[in-house]
Amino acid sequence: MKKISIEIKWGIIFSLVGLLWMLVERIAGLHSTYIDYHMYLTNLFAIPAIIVMVLALRDKKKNFYGGDMTYSEGMLSGFVISLVIALLSPLTQWVTSFVITPEFFPNVIKRSVELGYYASEADAASYFNYANYAKQGFLMSLMMGVATTAICMIFIKSKAK
Repeated sequence: MKKISIEIKWGIIFSLVGLLWMLVERIAGLHSTYIDYHMYLTNLFAIPAIIVMVLALRDKKKNFYGGDMTYSEGMLSGFVISLVIALLSPLTQWVTSFVITPEFFPNVIKRSVELGYYASEADAASYFNYANYAKQGFLMSLMMGVATTAICMIFIKSKAK
């Protein structure tokens, strides 16, 4: 467990940052009044997500590998962090959907039908719901975490001796 304690710590930190982002989105009205802008502005979460991943990998390099981490060691660490985030994502999605902003799904369903993205509220509801978002969150956490790690490790890995 000690071998992956840094990854667990940063997976939890990432999840908390994600919940904070959702709270900011809600306060800014992106889940209600300005819902039309949500699908664009929510992608800005990539900025804090990348920052957290870089900090996590640098922490692992410094405090576990003594400042000398290979690309493959970083990739393994990034995968474990991504797995922790993915495993926590159904919980963070639940907190988002039922605590932070329970009005999001009804609002986005109604608005997506008004804009013609879906023919009916039932069609929209089959996409915009907790179960679907929980599955997507799990898969996207893994995919984006590994992709982000792959790019970050180009810069974080120790230089060849």
